[in-house]
Amino acid sequence: MQKYSIDPVSINIYPDLTHEEDLTPDCGVEFDSVCEEIRSAVKGFGCDKAKLIKTLGSTTPEDRLKITLRYKDIYEKDLKDVIKKEVSGDFGTAMKYLALPPVEAECQMIKHACKGVGSHQTVLYSILCGRSNKDMELLKKTYYKMYTKDLTSTMSSEVGGLLGGSDIWKIMSASLQAAEETFDPDFHTDEKAAEDAEQIWKKGQGKFFGTSESKIFKVIVLSPPKYLKMVNELYADKYGYTLEKAMDKNLGGMAEKAAIFTVKMRFKPYEAIAELIKSACAGIGTDDLLLTCCVIRYQDIMAHVNFAHEELFGKSVHDRIRSECGGNYKDLLLELMNKVCPEE
Repeated sequence: MQKYSIDPVSINIYPDLTHEEDLTPDCGVEFDSVCEEIRSAVKGFGCDKAKLIKTLGSTTPEDRLKITLRYKDIYEKDLKDVIKKEVSGDFGTAMKYLALPPVEAECQMIKHACKGVGSHQTVLYSILCGRSNKDMELLKKTYYKMYTKDLTSTMSSEVGGLLGGSDIWKIMSASLQAAEETFDPDFHTDEKAAEDAEQIWKKGQGKFFGTSESKIFKVIVLSPPKYLKMVNELYADKYGYTLEKAMDKNLGGMAEKAAIFTVKMRFKPYEAIAELIKSACAGIGTDDLLLTCCVIRYQDIMAHVNFAHEELFGKSVHDRIRSECGGNYKDLLLELMNKVCPEE
């Protein structure tokens, strides 16, 4: 099984470049030829989809940030608007995300997940839960800049339920605070970990009627991963099973899935993502939106994810894509995978 550091940390998904406030005017000049390839692929009647797949599919998240900036500098058009006119379907959805910088792409994914009656809660919790403070702050700032709406308020209206009391909203709300504590050995002691483990038991499995989710979510969302690992070990020693199993026993529905995903993103993020990809392909039909979001969002760490996927399920992510998808959509996802995790 995938090996992790002794002291787990919350991973950053966004490239470092996305956190820079002022990018130089010549940022992305090395992608002038790529921009020209994109332009030639969409020029005239129809578009050359194979060329688009080869051009945008063979990029990384940081590449795409630079390409979107450079394309507008050269042609005075937003790449997202150009691509939007040319493509449709699942292939089109993926292409539209690739025509945006990484943070803006996630904001678009959130908006897409909230479209229509009901929301795609798996896409939402996979984007919002288990994030580093640094990434979450940038996501909230960018969402407001794009839509002039507060992300927390948007999520409250989408998943909050009656009087904001839904369980899935409680964990999302805690995650949106971007308030994961920094590990302090003088504060995050074994004694405190034992107290929190006991509180999780009392508020969950040890509670006679119902479950007090807020306290459980506060511990798993706001605790630094190193400390949460201490709580997990003490909980397992005293009560006979891990925090992940406790979430399974104490919760239900989407809140259970979101809580387990959050815990695993703290301890074993690559396995958590591998399992998310598998869930997108489980049952009758494929959850194309979830699969698309996973491949694009996690592309930079997909080599680790693919290794975990092979260890867990005996097949590569490439093989799963090949068996679940078809046409241009399949070719695009495989191109993205092979850019960072080439098949042997």
